[in-house]
Amino acid sequence: MKRYDLIVVGAGPSGLSAAIEAAKRGLKVVVFDENEKPGGQLFKQIHKFFGSKEHKAKIRGFVIGEELLAEAAKAGVDVELNSTVIGMYQDKEIVVKKGEEIFHYKGDAIIIATGAAENMVTFEGWTLPGVIGAGAAQTMMNLHGVKPGNRILMLGSGNVGLVVSFQLKQCGCDVVALVDAAPRIGGYGVHAAKVARTGVPFYLSHTIVKAEGKDHVTGVTIAEVDNHFQFIPGTEKHFDVDTICLAVGLSPMSQLLKMAGCEMEDNPKRGGQVPIVDEYGETSIKGIFVAGDVSGIEEASSAMIEGRIAGIAASRYLGYIEEAELEEGAKVNEAALDGLRQGMFAPKNRGRLIEKTEEGIDVSMNLLTKGYVADEEIERFPGVTHRAGVHPVMECTQNIPCNPCQDACPKHCIKIGAHITSLPAVEENATCVGCGMCVASCSGQAIFLVDETFEPGFATVTIPYEFLPLPEKGEKGLGLGRNGQSVCEAEVISVKSAKAFDHTNLLTIKVPADMAMKARFYRAK
Repeated sequence: MKRYDLIVVGAGPSGLSAAIEAAKRGLKVVVFDENEKPGGQLFKQIHKFFGSKEHKAKIRGFVIGEELLAEAAKAGVDVELNSTVIGMYQDKEIVVKKGEEIFHYKGDAIIIATGAAENMVTFEGWTLPGVIGAGAAQTMMNLHGVKPGNRILMLGSGNVGLVVSFQLKQCGCDVVALVDAAPRIGGYGVHAAKVARTGVPFYLSHTIVKAEGKDHVTGVTIAEVDNHFQFIPGTEKHFDVDTICLAVGLSPMSQLLKMAGCEMEDNPKRGGQVPIVDEYGETSIKGIFVAGDVSGIEEASSAMIEGRIAGIAASRYLGYIEEAELEEGAKVNEAALDGLRQGMFAPKNRGRLIEKTEEGIDVSMNLLTKGYVADEEIERFPGVTHRAGVHPVMECTQNIPCNPCQDACPKHCIKIGAHITSLPAVEENATCVGCGMCVASCSGQAIFLVDETFEPGFATVTIPYEFLPLPEKGEKGLGLGRNGQSVCEAEVISVKSAKAFDHTNLLTIKVPADMAMKARFYRAK
Protein backbone atom coordinates (compact mmCIF):
# COMPACT_ATOMS: atom_id res chain seq x y z
CA MET A 1 0.00 0.00 0.00
CA LYS A 2 1.47 3.32 -1.07
CA ARG A 3 1.34 6.19 1.41
CA TYR A 4 1.13 9.96 0.86
CA ASP A 5 0.99 12.90 3.20
CA LEU A 6 -2.05 14.18 1.33
CA ILE A 7 -4.43 12.53 -1.09
CA VAL A 8 -6.66 14.81 -3.16
CA VAL A 9 -9.61 13.30 -4.99
CA GLY A 10 -10.51 15.41 -8.03
CA ALA A 11 -8.19 17.34 -10.38
CA GLY A 12 -10.57 20.21 -10.98
CA PRO A 13 -10.05 23.84 -9.93
CA SER A 14 -10.52 23.19 -6.20
CA GLY A 15 -8.50 19.97 -6.11
CA LEU A 16 -5.53 21.37 -8.00
CA SER A 17 -5.57 24.56 -5.92
CA ALA A 18 -5.56 22.51 -2.72
CA ALA A 19 -2.73 20.27 -3.95
CA ILE A 20 -0.60 23.26 -4.94
CA GLU A 21 -0.93 24.96 -1.56
CA ALA A 22 -0.04 21.74 0.29
CA ALA A 23 2.87 20.82 -1.98
CA LYS A 24 4.36 24.29 -1.65
CA ARG A 25 4.52 23.67 2.10
CA GLY A 26 6.45 20.45 1.72
CA LEU A 27 3.74 17.78 1.67
CA LYS A 28 3.99 14.75 -0.60
CA VAL A 29 0.74 15.09 -2.57
CA VAL A 30 -1.10 12.89 -5.05
CA VAL A 31 -4.24 13.84 -6.97
CA PHE A 32 -6.54 11.16 -8.39
CA ASP A 33 -9.04 11.91 -11.14
CA GLU A 34 -11.26 9.58 -13.15
CA ASN A 35 -10.88 11.60 -16.36
CA GLU A 36 -8.19 11.28 -19.00
CA LYS A 37 -7.36 14.99 -18.73
CA PRO A 38 -6.91 17.10 -15.58
CA GLY A 39 -8.51 20.50 -14.97
CA GLY A 40 -12.11 19.47 -14.38
CA GLN A 41 -14.65 21.88 -15.82
CA LEU A 42 -12.08 24.61 -16.52
CA PHE A 43 -11.03 23.30 -19.91
CA LYS A 44 -14.51 23.61 -21.37
CA GLN A 45 -15.04 27.10 -19.95
CA ILE A 46 -14.02 29.36 -22.81
CA HIS A 47 -15.66 32.44 -21.32
CA LYS A 48 -13.88 35.02 -19.17
CA PHE A 49 -14.23 34.82 -15.40
CA PHE A 50 -15.83 37.44 -13.18
CA GLY A 51 -14.36 38.92 -10.00
CA SER A 52 -11.14 40.88 -9.59
CA LYS A 53 -7.45 40.19 -10.22
CA GLU A 54 -7.22 37.96 -7.16
CA HIS A 55 -10.10 35.87 -8.57
CA LYS A 56 -8.41 35.60 -12.01
CA ALA A 57 -11.04 37.90 -13.52
CA LYS A 58 -11.19 38.43 -17.32
CA ILE A 59 -9.11 35.26 -17.83
CA ARG A 60 -10.76 32.43 -19.73
CA GLY A 61 -11.41 29.22 -17.83
CA PHE A 62 -9.17 26.97 -19.94
CA VAL A 63 -6.26 29.39 -19.49
CA ILE A 64 -6.74 29.26 -15.72
CA GLY A 65 -6.66 25.47 -16.03
CA GLU A 66 -3.35 25.60 -17.89
CA GLU A 67 -1.90 27.90 -15.23
CA LEU A 68 -2.99 25.58 -12.41
CA LEU A 69 -1.52 22.52 -14.12
CA ALA A 70 1.80 24.28 -14.65
CA GLU A 71 1.84 25.41 -11.02
CA ALA A 72 1.02 21.91 -9.79
CA ALA A 73 3.82 20.38 -11.86
CA LYS A 74 6.30 22.96 -10.56
CA ALA A 75 5.26 22.20 -6.97
CA GLY A 76 5.85 18.48 -7.51
CA VAL A 77 2.24 17.31 -7.32
CA ASP A 78 1.68 13.78 -8.62
CA VAL A 79 -1.48 13.76 -10.79
CA GLU A 80 -2.89 10.29 -11.51
CA LEU A 81 -5.47 10.26 -14.32
CA ASN A 82 -7.93 7.57 -15.45
CA SER A 83 -8.02 6.72 -11.75
CA THR A 84 -11.46 6.32 -10.22
CA VAL A 85 -11.65 6.44 -6.44
CA ILE A 86 -14.32 3.84 -5.63
CA GLY A 87 -13.96 3.71 -1.87
CA MET A 88 -12.88 5.77 1.13
CA TYR A 89 -12.76 4.62 4.73
CA GLN A 90 -12.47 6.25 8.14
CA ASP A 91 -8.78 5.48 8.57
CA LYS A 92 -8.11 7.55 5.43
CA GLU A 93 -7.57 4.60 3.16
CA ILE A 94 -8.86 4.85 -0.39
CA VAL A 95 -9.44 2.29 -3.12
CA VAL A 96 -8.64 3.33 -6.69
CA LYS A 97 -9.62 1.57 -9.91
CA LYS A 98 -7.14 1.97 -12.80
CA GLY A 99 -8.20 0.07 -15.85
CA GLU A 100 -9.01 -3.42 -14.59
CA GLU A 101 -6.77 -3.19 -11.53
CA ILE A 102 -7.56 -2.13 -7.97
CA PHE A 103 -5.04 -0.25 -5.81
CA HIS A 104 -5.04 0.78 -2.15
CA TYR A 105 -3.54 4.04 -0.90
CA LYS A 106 -3.17 5.55 2.54
CA GLY A 107 -3.22 9.29 3.21
CA ASP A 108 -2.34 11.07 6.41
CA ALA A 109 -4.91 13.64 5.24
CA ILE A 110 -7.45 13.62 2.44
CA ILE A 111 -9.14 16.42 0.54
CA ILE A 112 -12.29 15.52 -1.39
CA ALA A 113 -12.83 17.81 -4.38
CA THR A 114 -15.09 15.65 -6.53
CA GLY A 115 -17.30 18.50 -7.71
CA ALA A 116 -20.90 18.05 -8.81
CA ALA A 117 -23.02 16.20 -11.34
CA GLU A 118 -25.69 17.58 -13.64
CA ASN A 119 -29.30 17.22 -12.61
CA MET A 120 -31.92 15.86 -14.98
CA VAL A 121 -35.68 16.38 -15.23
CA THR A 122 -38.16 13.88 -16.57
CA PHE A 123 -40.80 14.49 -19.20
CA GLU A 124 -42.34 12.45 -21.97
CA GLY A 125 -39.52 11.48 -24.34
CA TRP A 126 -36.70 12.55 -22.00
CA THR A 127 -34.71 9.36 -22.73
CA LEU A 128 -34.59 9.99 -26.49
CA PRO A 129 -31.16 10.46 -28.06
CA GLY A 130 -30.76 14.23 -28.42
CA VAL A 131 -31.75 15.08 -24.84
CA ILE A 132 -28.46 15.99 -23.16
CA GLY A 133 -27.11 17.98 -20.25
CA ALA A 134 -25.80 21.46 -20.96
CA GLY A 135 -22.46 20.41 -19.50
CA ALA A 136 -22.33 17.52 -21.95
CA ALA A 137 -22.97 19.93 -24.80
CA GLN A 138 -20.17 22.15 -23.52
CA THR A 139 -17.83 19.14 -23.39
CA MET A 140 -18.71 18.18 -26.95
CA MET A 141 -18.10 21.69 -28.27
CA ASN A 142 -15.14 22.93 -26.31
CA LEU A 143 -13.18 19.75 -25.62
CA HIS A 144 -13.91 17.56 -28.63
CA GLY A 145 -14.89 20.04 -31.36
CA VAL A 146 -18.22 18.30 -31.94
CA LYS A 147 -21.34 20.30 -32.75
CA PRO A 148 -24.06 19.08 -30.34
CA GLY A 149 -26.90 19.72 -32.78
CA ASN A 150 -28.27 22.14 -35.33
CA ARG A 151 -31.50 23.40 -33.75
CA ILE A 152 -31.43 23.40 -29.98
CA LEU A 153 -33.80 24.29 -27.16
CA MET A 154 -32.21 25.14 -23.79
CA LEU A 155 -34.06 24.42 -20.55
CA GLY A 156 -32.71 26.47 -17.64
CA SER A 157 -31.78 30.14 -17.26
CA GLY A 158 -29.10 29.89 -14.58
CA ASN A 159 -25.54 30.84 -15.47
CA VAL A 160 -24.85 27.42 -16.97
CA GLY A 161 -27.86 27.61 -19.29
CA LEU A 162 -27.05 31.17 -20.30
CA VAL A 163 -23.33 30.63 -20.86
CA VAL A 164 -23.81 27.40 -22.80
CA SER A 165 -26.57 28.96 -24.94
CA PHE A 166 -24.14 31.68 -26.00
CA GLN A 167 -21.42 29.12 -26.71
CA LEU A 168 -23.87 27.07 -28.78
CA LYS A 169 -24.46 30.19 -30.88
CA GLN A 170 -20.69 30.63 -31.20
CA CYS A 171 -20.51 27.00 -32.35
CA GLY A 172 -22.95 27.74 -35.17
CA CYS A 173 -26.04 26.19 -33.60
CA ASP A 174 -29.48 27.77 -33.82
CA VAL A 175 -30.77 28.15 -30.26
CA VAL A 176 -34.51 28.38 -30.93
CA ALA A 177 -35.55 29.21 -27.37
CA LEU A 178 -34.34 29.46 -23.80
CA VAL A 179 -36.98 28.09 -21.43
CA ASP A 180 -37.35 28.11 -17.64
CA ALA A 181 -40.23 27.16 -15.34
CA ALA A 182 -39.18 29.91 -12.94
CA PRO A 183 -40.75 33.36 -13.44
CA ARG A 184 -37.34 35.10 -13.45
CA ILE A 185 -33.92 34.66 -15.04
CA GLY A 186 -31.73 32.67 -12.65
CA GLY A 187 -28.26 33.77 -13.78
CA TYR A 188 -26.41 37.02 -14.31
CA GLY A 189 -28.31 39.59 -16.33
CA VAL A 190 -25.26 40.34 -18.47
CA HIS A 191 -25.13 36.68 -19.54
CA ALA A 192 -28.84 36.80 -20.43
CA ALA A 193 -28.44 40.09 -22.30
CA LYS A 194 -25.66 38.83 -24.55
CA VAL A 195 -27.81 35.82 -25.46
CA ALA A 196 -30.94 37.91 -26.04
CA ARG A 197 -29.26 40.35 -28.42
CA THR A 198 -28.26 37.47 -30.70
CA GLY A 199 -31.97 36.85 -31.22
CA VAL A 200 -32.68 33.96 -28.82
CA PRO A 201 -36.21 34.31 -27.33
CA PHE A 202 -36.77 33.67 -23.62
CA TYR A 203 -39.82 31.81 -22.31
CA LEU A 204 -40.02 32.23 -18.55
CA SER A 205 -42.76 30.43 -16.58
CA HIS A 206 -42.61 27.74 -19.26
CA THR A 207 -41.29 24.20 -19.27
CA ILE A 208 -41.17 21.12 -21.47
CA VAL A 209 -44.30 19.08 -22.01
CA LYS A 210 -42.70 16.43 -24.18
CA ALA A 211 -39.84 15.65 -26.51
CA GLU A 212 -40.98 14.36 -29.89
CA GLY A 213 -39.49 11.72 -32.13
CA LYS A 214 -39.22 7.94 -32.43
CA ASP A 215 -35.54 7.07 -32.30
CA HIS A 216 -34.17 10.59 -31.78
CA VAL A 217 -35.43 14.08 -30.98
CA THR A 218 -37.26 15.79 -33.84
CA GLY A 219 -39.23 18.39 -31.91
CA VAL A 220 -40.31 19.66 -28.52
CA THR A 221 -43.48 21.10 -27.04
CA ILE A 222 -43.40 23.56 -24.16
CA ALA A 223 -46.23 25.18 -22.23
CA GLU A 224 -46.70 27.95 -19.70
CA VAL A 225 -47.00 26.98 -16.02
CA ASP A 226 -48.91 28.60 -13.18
CA ASN A 227 -47.66 29.53 -9.71
CA HIS A 228 -47.82 25.86 -8.72
CA PHE A 229 -45.83 24.81 -11.83
CA GLN A 230 -48.84 23.15 -13.39
CA PHE A 231 -49.33 23.39 -17.16
CA ILE A 232 -51.83 25.99 -18.33
CA PRO A 233 -54.00 24.40 -21.07
CA GLY A 234 -53.90 26.16 -24.41
CA THR A 235 -50.44 27.67 -23.95
CA GLU A 236 -48.51 24.95 -25.77
CA LYS A 237 -45.78 25.99 -28.23
CA HIS A 238 -43.97 23.67 -30.64
CA PHE A 239 -40.39 23.90 -31.92
CA ASP A 240 -38.65 21.78 -34.51
CA VAL A 241 -35.36 20.81 -32.86
CA ASP A 242 -32.86 17.98 -32.98
CA THR A 243 -31.40 18.61 -29.53
CA ILE A 244 -32.72 19.55 -26.09
CA CYS A 245 -30.17 20.81 -23.56
CA LEU A 246 -30.96 20.61 -19.86
CA ALA A 247 -29.35 23.11 -17.48
CA VAL A 248 -31.42 22.43 -14.38
CA GLY A 249 -28.85 22.60 -11.63
CA LEU A 250 -26.10 20.52 -10.10
CA SER A 251 -25.86 18.09 -7.20
CA PRO A 252 -22.71 17.64 -5.06
CA MET A 253 -20.91 14.32 -5.65
CA SER A 254 -20.56 13.57 -1.95
CA GLN A 255 -20.81 9.76 -2.03
CA LEU A 256 -17.26 9.15 -0.81
CA LEU A 257 -17.85 11.33 2.22
CA LYS A 258 -20.97 9.39 3.13
CA MET A 259 -19.06 6.15 2.71
CA ALA A 260 -16.35 7.32 5.08
CA GLY A 261 -18.93 8.21 7.72
CA CYS A 262 -18.62 12.00 7.61
CA GLU A 263 -21.54 13.84 9.17
CA MET A 264 -23.83 15.08 6.38
CA GLU A 265 -26.84 17.34 5.99
CA ASP A 266 -29.51 17.84 3.37
CA ASN A 267 -29.11 21.51 2.43
CA PRO A 268 -31.08 22.63 -0.66
CA LYS A 269 -29.34 26.03 -0.67
CA ARG A 270 -26.01 24.25 -1.12
CA GLY A 271 -27.32 21.82 -3.72
CA GLY A 272 -28.32 18.72 -1.74
CA GLN A 273 -26.41 16.26 0.45
CA VAL A 274 -23.29 18.04 1.69
CA PRO A 275 -20.83 17.46 4.53
CA ILE A 276 -20.92 19.53 7.70
CA VAL A 277 -17.58 21.35 7.84
CA ASP A 278 -15.73 23.98 9.87
CA GLU A 279 -14.32 27.28 8.58
CA TYR A 280 -11.35 25.46 7.00
CA GLY A 281 -13.38 22.84 5.17
CA GLU A 282 -12.62 20.05 7.65
CA THR A 283 -15.36 17.45 8.05
CA SER A 284 -16.48 15.69 11.22
CA ILE A 285 -13.62 13.22 10.67
CA LYS A 286 -10.34 14.91 11.53
CA GLY A 287 -7.97 15.07 8.60
CA ILE A 288 -10.66 14.74 5.93
CA PHE A 289 -11.32 18.07 4.20
CA VAL A 290 -13.52 19.19 1.31
CA ALA A 291 -13.37 21.98 -1.26
CA GLY A 292 -15.45 23.15 -4.18
CA ASP A 293 -18.89 22.05 -5.32
CA VAL A 294 -18.88 18.88 -3.23
CA SER A 295 -19.54 21.10 -0.21
CA GLY A 296 -21.97 23.49 -1.91
CA ILE A 297 -22.61 24.63 -5.48
CA GLU A 298 -20.80 27.86 -6.42
CA GLU A 299 -18.68 29.27 -9.22
CA ALA A 300 -15.22 27.93 -10.14
CA SER A 301 -13.59 31.06 -8.71
CA SER A 302 -14.99 30.21 -5.28
CA ALA A 303 -13.93 26.58 -5.67
CA MET A 304 -10.30 27.58 -6.25
CA ILE A 305 -10.25 29.72 -3.13
CA GLU A 306 -11.86 26.98 -1.05
CA GLY A 307 -9.21 24.62 -2.39
CA ARG A 308 -6.43 26.92 -1.29
CA ILE A 309 -7.90 27.14 2.22
CA ALA A 310 -8.25 23.35 2.45
CA GLY A 311 -4.67 22.83 1.25
CA ILE A 312 -3.32 25.22 3.89
CA ALA A 313 -5.51 23.62 6.57
CA ALA A 314 -4.28 20.12 5.68
CA SER A 315 -0.71 21.39 5.95
CA ARG A 316 -1.44 22.64 9.45
CA TYR A 317 -3.21 19.41 10.41
CA LEU A 318 -0.09 17.43 9.52
CA GLY A 319 2.20 19.86 11.31
CA TYR A 320 3.99 21.32 8.31
CA ILE A 321 3.08 24.90 9.26
CA GLU A 322 2.27 26.78 12.44
CA GLU A 323 -1.19 27.91 13.48
CA ALA A 324 -0.31 31.53 12.68
CA GLU A 325 0.35 30.68 9.01
CA LEU A 326 -2.97 28.86 8.77
CA GLU A 327 -4.84 31.79 10.28
CA GLU A 328 -3.12 34.31 8.02
CA GLY A 329 -3.61 32.23 4.87
CA ALA A 330 -7.23 31.57 5.72
CA LYS A 331 -7.83 35.24 6.45
CA VAL A 332 -6.53 36.36 3.06
CA ASN A 333 -8.47 33.71 1.17
CA GLU A 334 -11.66 34.23 3.18
CA ALA A 335 -11.54 37.92 2.25
CA ALA A 336 -11.27 36.99 -1.44
CA LEU A 337 -14.09 34.47 -1.03
CA ASP A 338 -16.26 37.01 0.76
CA GLY A 339 -15.85 39.36 -2.19
CA LEU A 340 -17.37 36.76 -4.51
CA ARG A 341 -20.26 36.16 -2.13
CA GLN A 342 -21.57 39.73 -2.24
CA GLY A 343 -24.23 41.45 -4.30
CA MET A 344 -27.52 40.30 -5.73
CA PHE A 345 -26.28 36.75 -6.33
CA ALA A 346 -24.85 36.18 -2.87
CA PRO A 347 -25.78 32.78 -1.37
CA LYS A 348 -28.03 34.53 1.16
CA ASN A 349 -30.10 36.01 -1.69
CA ARG A 350 -30.79 32.78 -3.59
CA GLY A 351 -34.44 32.60 -4.55
CA ARG A 352 -35.14 36.18 -3.49
CA LEU A 353 -36.46 38.88 -5.80
CA ILE A 354 -34.09 41.85 -5.53
CA GLU A 355 -36.00 44.90 -6.75
CA LYS A 356 -33.37 47.60 -6.21
CA THR A 357 -29.62 47.79 -6.69
CA GLU A 358 -27.24 48.70 -3.87
CA GLU A 359 -27.39 52.24 -5.27
CA GLY A 360 -31.19 52.34 -4.88
CA ILE A 361 -31.92 52.02 -8.61
CA ASP A 362 -34.92 49.97 -9.72
CA VAL A 363 -33.79 46.64 -11.19
CA SER A 364 -35.02 46.04 -14.73
CA MET A 365 -38.01 43.71 -14.53
CA ASN A 366 -37.77 43.31 -18.30
CA LEU A 367 -34.30 41.86 -17.84
CA LEU A 368 -35.55 39.38 -15.26
CA THR A 369 -38.47 38.19 -17.38
CA LYS A 370 -37.28 38.61 -20.98
CA GLY A 371 -33.51 38.56 -20.77
CA TYR A 372 -32.76 42.16 -21.77
CA VAL A 373 -33.09 45.66 -20.38
CA ALA A 374 -35.75 47.64 -22.23
CA ASP A 375 -34.67 50.79 -24.08
CA GLU A 376 -36.75 52.97 -21.77
CA GLU A 377 -35.06 51.43 -18.68
CA ILE A 378 -31.40 51.54 -19.67
CA GLU A 379 -30.85 55.27 -19.14
CA ARG A 380 -31.35 55.06 -15.37
CA PHE A 381 -28.12 53.14 -14.79
CA PRO A 382 -24.91 55.07 -13.99
CA GLY A 383 -22.80 53.48 -16.74
CA VAL A 384 -25.08 54.83 -19.47
CA THR A 385 -24.09 58.41 -20.27
CA HIS A 386 -24.08 60.80 -23.22
CA ARG A 387 -21.20 63.02 -24.32
CA ALA A 388 -19.47 64.25 -27.46
CA GLY A 389 -16.92 61.92 -29.00
CA VAL A 390 -16.12 58.34 -28.11
CA HIS A 391 -17.14 57.24 -24.61
CA PRO A 392 -17.89 53.98 -22.80
CA VAL A 393 -21.47 52.87 -22.21
CA MET A 394 -21.66 50.22 -19.52
CA GLU A 395 -24.89 48.23 -19.48
CA CYS A 396 -24.05 46.43 -16.26
CA THR A 397 -27.28 46.72 -14.28
CA GLN A 398 -26.94 44.24 -11.41
CA ASN A 399 -24.64 44.18 -8.40
CA ILE A 400 -22.34 41.31 -9.33
CA PRO A 401 -18.76 40.88 -8.03
CA CYS A 402 -16.65 42.12 -10.93
CA ASN A 403 -14.31 45.02 -11.62
CA PRO A 404 -11.85 44.32 -14.51
CA CYS A 405 -13.16 47.31 -16.49
CA GLN A 406 -11.92 49.70 -13.81
CA ASP A 407 -8.40 48.30 -14.03
CA ALA A 408 -8.39 47.93 -17.82
CA CYS A 409 -8.95 51.60 -18.70
CA PRO A 410 -5.57 53.36 -19.08
CA LYS A 411 -7.24 56.78 -18.72
CA HIS A 412 -9.26 55.82 -15.64
CA CYS A 413 -12.58 56.62 -17.35
CA ILE A 414 -14.40 53.92 -15.40
CA LYS A 415 -14.94 53.83 -11.66
CA ILE A 416 -16.40 51.11 -9.51
CA GLY A 417 -14.84 51.96 -6.20
CA ALA A 418 -13.78 49.88 -3.24
CA HIS A 419 -16.92 47.74 -3.24
CA ILE A 420 -16.56 45.14 -5.97
CA THR A 421 -20.32 44.80 -6.53
CA SER A 422 -20.97 48.49 -7.22
CA LEU A 423 -22.35 49.40 -10.64
CA PRO A 424 -19.69 50.87 -12.96
CA ALA A 425 -19.91 54.59 -13.65
CA VAL A 426 -18.12 57.00 -15.99
CA GLU A 427 -15.53 59.34 -14.50
CA GLU A 428 -16.68 62.76 -15.66
CA ASN A 429 -13.25 64.41 -15.83
CA ALA A 430 -11.49 61.59 -17.70
CA THR A 431 -11.10 61.47 -21.48
CA CYS A 432 -11.77 58.26 -23.37
CA VAL A 433 -9.24 57.52 -26.12
CA GLY A 434 -11.28 54.71 -27.66
CA CYS A 435 -8.70 51.99 -27.02
CA GLY A 436 -11.42 49.42 -26.35
CA MET A 437 -9.68 47.73 -23.43
CA CYS A 438 -12.80 48.08 -21.30
CA VAL A 439 -14.92 46.42 -24.00
CA ALA A 440 -12.53 43.49 -24.30
CA SER A 441 -12.05 43.08 -20.54
CA CYS A 442 -15.74 42.89 -19.61
CA SER A 443 -16.53 39.30 -18.66
CA GLY A 444 -20.22 39.92 -19.29
CA GLN A 445 -19.72 41.64 -22.67
CA ALA A 446 -21.76 44.56 -21.32
CA ILE A 447 -19.52 47.49 -22.31
CA PHE A 448 -19.75 49.37 -25.61
CA LEU A 449 -17.91 52.36 -27.04
CA VAL A 450 -20.29 54.89 -28.51
CA ASP A 451 -19.56 57.97 -30.61
CA GLU A 452 -22.85 59.82 -30.90
CA THR A 453 -21.22 62.62 -32.97
CA PHE A 454 -19.29 60.49 -35.47
CA GLU A 455 -20.59 62.43 -38.48
CA PRO A 456 -23.79 64.33 -39.27
CA GLY A 457 -26.72 61.96 -38.86
CA PHE A 458 -24.63 58.97 -37.89
CA ALA A 459 -23.04 57.41 -34.83
CA THR A 460 -20.69 54.50 -34.25
CA VAL A 461 -21.05 51.66 -31.80
CA THR A 462 -18.14 49.36 -30.89
CA ILE A 463 -19.32 45.99 -29.63
CA PRO A 464 -17.54 42.90 -28.29
CA TYR A 465 -17.69 40.22 -30.97
CA GLU A 466 -16.70 36.56 -30.54
CA PHE A 467 -18.16 34.90 -33.62
CA LEU A 468 -16.61 33.56 -36.81
CA PRO A 469 -16.27 34.43 -39.59
CA LEU A 470 -15.47 38.02 -38.68
CA PRO A 471 -17.29 40.67 -40.71
CA GLU A 472 -15.12 42.73 -43.08
CA LYS A 473 -14.68 46.47 -43.18
CA GLY A 474 -17.25 48.03 -45.51
CA GLU A 475 -19.71 45.17 -45.11
CA LYS A 476 -23.33 46.23 -44.68
CA GLY A 477 -25.78 44.39 -42.47
CA LEU A 478 -28.25 44.92 -39.67
CA GLY A 479 -27.91 46.50 -36.25
CA LEU A 480 -29.82 44.46 -33.67
CA GLY A 481 -31.36 45.85 -30.51
CA ARG A 482 -31.10 44.46 -27.02
CA ASN A 483 -33.99 42.10 -27.82
CA GLY A 484 -32.22 40.69 -30.88
CA GLN A 485 -34.59 42.34 -33.35
CA SER A 486 -33.36 44.45 -36.26
CA VAL A 487 -33.45 48.17 -35.49
CA CYS A 488 -31.47 49.70 -38.37
CA GLU A 489 -29.08 49.30 -41.26
CA ALA A 490 -25.44 49.05 -40.13
CA GLU A 491 -22.08 49.36 -41.87
CA VAL A 492 -18.90 47.78 -40.54
CA ILE A 493 -16.33 50.55 -39.99
CA SER A 494 -13.58 48.43 -38.45
CA VAL A 495 -12.75 45.08 -36.90
CA LYS A 496 -9.93 45.10 -34.37
CA SER A 497 -8.19 42.07 -32.93
CA ALA A 498 -5.23 42.23 -30.57
CA LYS A 499 -3.41 39.93 -28.19
CA ALA A 500 -4.43 42.18 -25.31
CA PHE A 501 -8.11 41.65 -26.21
CA ASP A 502 -7.76 37.88 -25.65
CA HIS A 503 -9.91 36.75 -28.58
CA THR A 504 -12.65 39.34 -27.98
CA ASN A 505 -12.76 41.25 -31.25
CA LEU A 506 -13.93 44.86 -31.34
CA LEU A 507 -16.47 45.36 -34.08
CA THR A 508 -17.34 48.98 -34.87
CA ILE A 509 -20.53 49.66 -36.84
CA LYS A 510 -21.95 52.91 -38.21
CA VAL A 511 -25.64 53.38 -37.47
CA PRO A 512 -28.16 56.25 -37.68
CA ALA A 513 -27.53 58.73 -34.85
CA ASP A 514 -30.81 57.93 -33.12
CA MET A 515 -29.75 54.26 -32.90
CA ALA A 516 -26.54 54.92 -30.96
CA MET A 517 -28.16 53.84 -27.70
CA LYS A 518 -30.18 51.00 -29.22
CA ALA A 519 -28.00 49.02 -31.65
CA ARG A 520 -26.06 46.42 -29.64
CA PHE A 521 -25.28 43.58 -32.04
CA TYR A 522 -24.48 43.08 -35.70
CA ARG A 523 -25.79 40.56 -38.16
CA ALA A 524 -24.81 40.20 -41.80
CA LYS A 525 -27.72 40.42 -44.21
